[in-house]
Amino acid sequence: MLTKILSATIAGIDAQPVTIETDINKGTGFAIVGLADATVRESYERMVSAIDHSGFKYPHARIVINLAPADIKKEGASFDLPMTIGLLTASRQVECDNLDAYMMAGELSLDGSLLPVRGALPMAVMARQMGIKRLIVPESNVTEAAVVNNLEVYGASSLKQVVEILLGTSEIRPTVIDTRSIFASTANHFDYDFADVKGQETVKRALEVACAGGHNLIMVGPPGAGKSMMAKRIPSILPPLGMGEALETTKIHSVAGKLRRGDMLMTSRPFRTPHHTVSPVAMVGGGANPMPGEISLAHNGVLFLDEFPEFPRTVLEVLRQPIEDRVITVSRAKYTVQYPASFMLVASMNPCPCGYYGHPTRPCTCGPGAVARYMSRISGPLLDRIDIQVEIEPVEFDAMASTEAAESSAAIRARVVEARAIQEERFKGMKGIYCNAQMNSRLIRQFAWPDAEGLAKLKERMEKLNMSARAFDRILRVARTIADLDGSQTVLSRHIAEAIGYRNLDRGTYGRVF
Repeated sequence: MLTKILSATIAGIDAQPVTIETDINKGTGFAIVGLADATVRESYERMVSAIDHSGFKYPHARIVINLAPADIKKEGASFDLPMTIGLLTASRQVECDNLDAYMMAGELSLDGSLLPVRGALPMAVMARQMGIKRLIVPESNVTEAAVVNNLEVYGASSLKQVVEILLGTSEIRPTVIDTRSIFASTANHFDYDFADVKGQETVKRALEVACAGGHNLIMVGPPGAGKSMMAKRIPSILPPLGMGEALETTKIHSVAGKLRRGDMLMTSRPFRTPHHTVSPVAMVGGGANPMPGEISLAHNGVLFLDEFPEFPRTVLEVLRQPIEDRVITVSRAKYTVQYPASFMLVASMNPCPCGYYGHPTRPCTCGPGAVARYMSRISGPLLDRIDIQVEIEPVEFDAMASTEAAESSAAIRARVVEARAIQEERFKGMKGIYCNAQMNSRLIRQFAWPDAEGLAKLKERMEKLNMSARAFDRILRVARTIADLDGSQTVLSRHIAEAIGYRNLDRGTYGRVF
């Protein structure tokens, strides 16, 4: 007898349908065809044991399982469940006349229990798009998949429960989640708040500007100045995730297997902090079994690189293209996948190897040329792609000891959200443009061109600092964001002056005071 059951495989961050065709005939033998990897081929032992421990009998006959379409590589243990159900229905141990109404995925343990799988959310999205009525996933994945509306999602803990669902004898009901109420109740909860940060008003202003326009930022300062502490608070002042952004972000983390048991939608923007020993593949994604890298896990959020010059040059240079294109295409001999990578890059570094170059009280112990060599670890093209470059000084004792409350993240976030609303209205109808940091040269001249006084100031400073053409565009982008925070339709001289102040690390100007 031949049966067909619908499942899915993951390609990039999306699911692709896979039909599990099971044929049982007279004879002996077992074969899985359809470009299955080693994990799928190893499912034979798991299926035999799970069937026996669930009170069924493994059919001793000639069995052929085809995973169609045959030209797409099938990976992972999520096909255990549909293949086992295919064996039970093809051998007539389970009679189900509406198998085409179900999609299912799950890894089987030897005792018949179901283990969680990666990519349950993309599978649910695909099932709804295909008009499938019901989805069966392991109980650990049910809340993740149930965020998709207009789809009955069943969470089962064992093979036996799945059979009962198919036969209509189970007491398990579809999981229903009010995604919008959960989203609204958790979207504004953060572990860190800028109200706890004493002093550093200039740096906090730079962070506000960066978040308001989606600009990349680097902080340079001595150890203990608060670089990492302030970076951890950046998500608390970024605009809230929209429902579409939340779904896309959750899909990426679902495919990567980063969602914890019981997690549903990601309601806050991701904050990724890879160690400086990270490899280029771990940063951009790929591998033998392609997975999203750190830049994709930071999509719609923040990628924080602490001790920036300590990262290998090869790792830093792979960031250049994703920063510009906001997408990464990983091409290998056997596959090509595309992952979204629209992240806000935030980096921090010491000013020199010893950390105390330019410190107001502690002398720098680095030898001649050490500061220049240290800075040269970051290439000029990469540094040019960082809109805001700000130096941090140690917090004075009086500021640390002050009992006066600092401005809260909620107050800063309100101004950021207001500035982003201005940008959304400005770029309405422009595909791929959502904030000032994404403006190209044509849009800069249309929306960020300064008045005559501002243009004269910009010319004077650029000639004095010997800035690149890319720095010219970056200054105008940042100035446009400062004007949005100021509620000004025109980029004025004061906006240009502040934006120029955020280019501290341009070649030939580092360490000088203006």
